[in-house]
Amino acid sequence: MLSQELTEIFSEQGPIALKVEGYRPRQAQLELAQAIGQALHDHATLIAEAGTGTGKTWAYLVPAFLSNAKVLVSTGTRTLQDQLFRRDLPRLREALALPINVALLKGRGNYVCHYHLQRLSGDDRALKSRAEVGQLRQIQVFAQKSRTGDRAELAEIPEEADIWSRVTSTRENCLGQECPHVRDCFVLKARRQAQEADLVVVNHALFMADLALREEGITDLLPSVDMVVFDEAHQLPDIATRFLGVSVSSHQLLDLARTIEATGLAHAREATNWSEAGKAVEQGARALRLAAAPLDRVPGRKATFDALPNAEEFDAELGKLLQAMDTACGLLQAVSDKHPDLAAAANTCLELRARLFQWSQPDRQGHNALQADPSADEPAVRWVEAGTHYLRLHSAPLSVARIFSRYRRPDQTWIMTSATLSVHGDFGHFQRQLGLWDAQTLRWESPFDYSTQGLLLVPQGLPLPSHPNFNQKFVDVLAPLIEATPGGTLVLCTTLRAVDRIAELLEERFEERGIERLLLKQGDSSRRALLERFRTGGDAVLVGSASFWEGIDVPGDALTLVAIDKLPFAPPDDPVLEARLNQCRNNGGNPFMEYQVPEAAIALKQGAGRLIRSETDWGVLMVGDTRIVDKPYGRLLWRGLPPFARTRDPAQALAFYAARKPAPTIPLL
Repeated sequence: MLSQELTEIFSEQGPIALKVEGYRPRQAQLELAQAIGQALHDHATLIAEAGTGTGKTWAYLVPAFLSNAKVLVSTGTRTLQDQLFRRDLPRLREALALPINVALLKGRGNYVCHYHLQRLSGDDRALKSRAEVGQLRQIQVFAQKSRTGDRAELAEIPEEADIWSRVTSTRENCLGQECPHVRDCFVLKARRQAQEADLVVVNHALFMADLALREEGITDLLPSVDMVVFDEAHQLPDIATRFLGVSVSSHQLLDLARTIEATGLAHAREATNWSEAGKAVEQGARALRLAAAPLDRVPGRKATFDALPNAEEFDAELGKLLQAMDTACGLLQAVSDKHPDLAAAANTCLELRARLFQWSQPDRQGHNALQADPSADEPAVRWVEAGTHYLRLHSAPLSVARIFSRYRRPDQTWIMTSATLSVHGDFGHFQRQLGLWDAQTLRWESPFDYSTQGLLLVPQGLPLPSHPNFNQKFVDVLAPLIEATPGGTLVLCTTLRAVDRIAELLEERFEERGIERLLLKQGDSSRRALLERFRTGGDAVLVGSASFWEGIDVPGDALTLVAIDKLPFAPPDDPVLEARLNQCRNNGGNPFMEYQVPEAAIALKQGAGRLIRSETDWGVLMVGDTRIVDKPYGRLLWRGLPPFARTRDPAQALAFYAARKPAPTIPLL
């Protein structure tokens, strides 16, 4: 019955076609929707790869709407979350004329907290600049007028602005029912709406935060649902690794030290010497950073627990810091009933202390004080990362498969969808990472005509990426293509160092050749601002790294050239990757072919996917790393790309552009 209903809805005379301008039926979209409908009926897990242009969003939303099930849709980013909630869901709800109640739910750090906003408003010393004074006024007005308190609605203040962390709450410093503003709380309102809604839109970070909390026995974050859809599901393994690990930074510890002093003096001045208690934690954090100073000479400024250059001194300072925090926790707990701020400070202190101690276990003799904790049985990697002004201690599980896969209830349907889940049709790598062995896997190609819309260029004669002249030679080939293309150029690099160097070389070439193009570089302003300037620039050039490889949708002539400098193999100084490769090797596997190549193939496919976003898009994809052709494993990589026409000759790419350029108009005499 549902299959027939779906056929009618997605047909040429169906409700979507009648209501949505430009809609065209796609067989792959209908088949994907039918497969999702079947998975719903069977309470199954479906992994569905659908190429760009398939129409994945409506393919999962329509069966969700028709199912009468409570549905959770988890997206890769907050941007996609907002787009789904504000654009896609209302359009489909109107087209189908169904009274579906939908809600948007984000992590608490996205909502203004009335209590912390009021505290900041009453503390002039807490504002760090004149700009923050203006930002605070804007947030105060926003909090009074907004129905949601979602900071994404206040675009005037950059999302990376430091003030946001002081006007939002954390799980540790939230006062809960003790808060004087509990009736107006934006977080509680959003959660109530989510409980009552038929369909709730979240993001992967919030879903993983919920999973991590459930591991601790806390179950009040997300509502219970019948169906979960993971859009952009290829991001799940990395996000799961991050949220199921432990992290503590010197910034958090110094914040805690200030909170101990300020809160104690404000609400329990006579109880103890709060300045001394706060100073002890601060000195402990700074001493730990000094003990990590030898990391400044280590590649990437990071080292695993077992490879710390001065482990004995580091461990001793960590022990002193834990003692200072023990003392502070005891003092705060003794007076926590005097004021909600003291209780919140005690919770924060306990939480950070627990994370630090968890990071330290097992010790260097192999003794583990957390052995009774089931999560302690999961193999993990621990490392320290140091910068000029910060120190971070991280721990991450080597595998998230067991924890992630057991999270699904037997009567629940899970749908994983993305354009990049398989390596040339093989889903094994993705399934292994998340423990989804029993999942059904299906795949649909993109409806686009890649062989005529795009050209893949791997220039012959370029040196290997390790060669000192690689960037120079890469730009030598790239500059004439930029000059020839009528549209915009996106240059995707694998490191921030390459971003700076390639942007610098392009600037030189532009001057030499008289190329007048707007040149944008990651780091010059926020990602959102850069993308907006790029879209409106027409023929701009944008050079970026990791965060620009996916989630960028620039259809039309604003993007007609994507250039990738090197194959996106993960950096060798990544401690999690290094530990996973060693584990694979110790188990008798081939870590390069079993882990590194599949990861690179999926990332490369994501980067290449920026070029063709619609039936009328066109352009050249240039890959400067000749290993994609010259090495045996290269076949796995290029065969996973869209089926573009291929060439090794830059002259053919220039001819491709020349053939697409409109003929000059001749004025009438």
